[in-house]
Amino acid sequence: MSASDLPDDSLDTARRQALTRPCQQFLAHLAQDSSAATVSAYQRDLEALIHFMLRPSPVETTVDADTSTTARSPADWQALDVPTLRRFLGAERSRGLAPRSLARRRAAISRFCGWLVDHGILAHNPAGLVQTPRLPDHLPRPVDIDSLSRFLDCPHDGTPLAIRDQAMLELLYGSGLRLSELVSLDLDMLETRRLRVRGKGNKPRQLPIGSRARQALDAWLKVRGQLAPADETALFVGQRGQRLGQRGVQLRLVTQAKTRGLPEHLHPHRLRHSFASHLLESSGDLRAVQELLGHAHLSTTQVYTRLDWQQLASAYDQAHPRARRQRGPEEATPADIDAASPADVPLKDDPL
Repeated sequence: MSASDLPDDSLDTARRQALTRPCQQFLAHLAQDSSAATVSAYQRDLEALIHFMLRPSPVETTVDADTSTTARSPADWQALDVPTLRRFLGAERSRGLAPRSLARRRAAISRFCGWLVDHGILAHNPAGLVQTPRLPDHLPRPVDIDSLSRFLDCPHDGTPLAIRDQAMLELLYGSGLRLSELVSLDLDMLETRRLRVRGKGNKPRQLPIGSRARQALDAWLKVRGQLAPADETALFVGQRGQRLGQRGVQLRLVTQAKTRGLPEHLHPHRLRHSFASHLLESSGDLRAVQELLGHAHLSTTQVYTRLDWQQLASAYDQAHPRARRQRGPEEATPADIDAASPADVPLKDDPL
């Protein structure tokens, strides 16, 4: 019996399995060098594409004198082409998907298609010819240094939870941790003056621990046993003694911001961005900030950090030989006149 002779339900199941099986193999390969969050996001993106491909295509509907039929959905990934991807992303955009989510959809599909090409399933990557809307240059605004210092120095009630929250805050801002890195910390990853973490792609790196963070951590370790059982390895635990999750950290930061009177929204990534921005403004060492943040590429660090424009303009004016403003005749000095080359002085007859 051929595939066309199967009942509709069985045929749809066979098609879904044919599309899902390579996805599962790709995601297993992806998990070897990517974070669980990345694998989960790519899985959602590919499931959305499979759902779209399994829908009957209204474009290929044919009507004759007796019946109206709708084209069947593709049975494997060889049917994936540029028009199909464009229709998929267009449908996603029409239902309100944000440009950033569309860009991630395309990135996930492009990486999957590259894997299909490597395994001889596709002849070329159709996602290479599909573009998504340009993303706006959006930077999370860092918290003002003085406001953040007052927030961190604000006294708390001294309960174990408050002491734990203080340690998390000092570590997020003092070491620039990602939220996923914070909640995955174990006791044996903490040393006297440094911290060993596992970043994206399970890449290890070491971070310094500032004196304020060290004090807050020592205070937390003294009371941690009141919440955590003896066999719990997590550094930060919740009221039930189990590892604190990402959502729990986010809610605690919001609560602490309200309790301590910080008049703006606070979330873990904003503390990480504040860490990078404040460190870069003080040191100007973009390469060091890249290492501390755990970015594989310097361009990523340039997106997550920023220098004050006035600082940049001032540094440019002082350092670049062609950036100094021209003085008027009454302001010119002999050194300026001697330093000027003939090419710097326009002739009176030259058109401007």
